[in-house]
Formats: sequence, structure tokens, C-alpha cells
Amino acid sequence: MRTTSLILFGRTSSKNVMSLYEDILQELALRRCRVKIVQTLYSELGKQGFINNELFQPINPDEVPKDDSIAILSVGGDGTFLEAARLAMGSNIPVLGINNGRLGFLSYVARDKVSDAINSLLFGTYRVARRDVLSVYVNGERTALDYGLNEFAVTKSDNSSMLTIHAYIDGEYLSTYWADGLIIATATGSTAYSMSVGGPIASPLAHDFIISPLAPHNLNVRPLIVPNTAAITLRIEGRGQTILTSCDARNHVMENGCSLRIAKAPFEVKVVELSEHSFFATLRDKLMWGADVRN
Repeated sequence: MRTTSLILFGRTSSKNVMSLYEDILQELALRRCRVKIVQTLYSELGKQGFINNELFQPINPDEVPKDDSIAILSVGGDGTFLEAARLAMGSNIPVLGINNGRLGFLSYVARDKVSDAINSLLFGTYRVARRDVLSVYVNGERTALDYGLNEFAVTKSDNSSMLTIHAYIDGEYLSTYWADGLIIATATGSTAYSMSVGGPIASPLAHDFIISPLAPHNLNVRPLIVPNTAAITLRIEGRGQTILTSCDARNHVMENGCSLRIAKAPFEVKVVELSEHSFFATLRDKLMWGADVRN
């Protein structure tokens, strides 16, 4: 068994989630694994009496160690996983999601599989998948949005009329979208916001970006798949003074008329894949593919 540490990340809310944290900490304590817990979660777990072992230590989320941890354990849904992935960006630490949410494409480990998942981590019997990350520049500068594992989206910020979005691929004019907005998704994010507006689902192994319009006025436009080597430039026009942009659900208001450049980041996020995990099995399970809904 590997003798190193895990990082525990998550939100705290319901009693149901607390019981899952208790089970995880008990499993890790039995295996004498050192656990570094993000400060807010550490404090909440301490109030519940779960911090009763010298192996458990608090850490500042802004100072997550980059070298000596096996993985980050993300406890929650896919939104929590995205937050954990942000901590891992630029490091060699992979992320494993334990699902206590709903859909669970990223956080796929069920509660009854926690013990098996921890064993796989500690004994090294897992795969590491590399997922593309989007980088975002506004008027040529880095912003608070910076990086996204799932998607970048631009939408109108109020009840004003639709946006006019001029799109370019590697400097070549693509099209002008008259729409409520536009989504640029990674293959990882193809099962998130992009899917909800009719975008195609892509295997995480497909290193592509997906451009999906939101409620387009020009009905002949369709979602488009481009390689992850492409640099996508958007020039935004609208009647309002501001537009709303988001990156993995982190929102930011920008001035109308800005220029956005979306491209592949110079690093990837590593995701833990257990031996029994299959993306296609997850699709069948979560989206009920193959199920006879007539019965």
C-alpha cells in the first residue's frame, strides 16, 4: 500500500452528506492514510466530532500541496468536482469524484463503492485520464474567469434583445450568431450545459471543442465541433451595456463590445478512472439509453 496522503474537498450541507464524510474518514483512518482537508470543510467536520485522528490536517485551499498527495477526493456532485478540479489545475494531482449529487458524469463513484475506490487509490490500481482545459482571454488579457474544465459561455445579462456574436476560428471568419448566447465546451463539458441546448455528446478521449448557440435567431446554424488546437475568437455586440460570461458556472459581467479568445490551456486536469468505470456505461445509466420507457 502506498504511504502518502489524500486531499479531501467538498461542501457541507445536509445530514446525508455528513454521514458520507464520516464513512470516508473512517475508511481512511482504518488504512492509516494521512488526510488533508480544506479548511472550511475541516471546521465543519470538527463540529460534528469527525476530526478525532492525528492523521487529519486542515489546509488552505489556496495552498493545496502539488506534489505529495495521491489524489483529491471530491465529495458531492459535478459542480463540486469542478471546484476541486480548479484546485488541481497546473499540478500532477488527479481528482476522483464521489457522488452525492444527482447526475454525476464527473463524480461517478457511488456511496456503496467508496471503500473499493479508496482501496484502488491506495494500492495504485487505477487509470489517469487527461482532460482538456479552456483558457479565456478578454481583450487580450487574463481575467477572473481564466480556466474552465467544462465550458465557457457568453449570454445577454438582462432582458435586452439578443446578442450579435461574430465568431472566428484561427483568425478565419466562421459566422455571426444572432442568439441569446454561445457555449464553447470541451469534450468533458459536452454532457453539461452544451448538451442541454442540443449540443453533441463527445467521448472524453475526443480532444475537441464544441460551439453551441443558445436560442439562435438564424435557425440554420447548428452546433459545430472543432479540434482543440483551434483558437476561437468572439466579438460581442448587443444593445445592453454589459454581457454575462461564465466559466464552469463562475459568472463575470463584462462590457459590451469586448473581444474574447478561447483556446486550450497549456495544462490538463487529471481525472482518476477506476478499472470498472466506463464512460459509455455512465451514458446508458444516467441518460437511460436502451431503456424501454413504454414499460
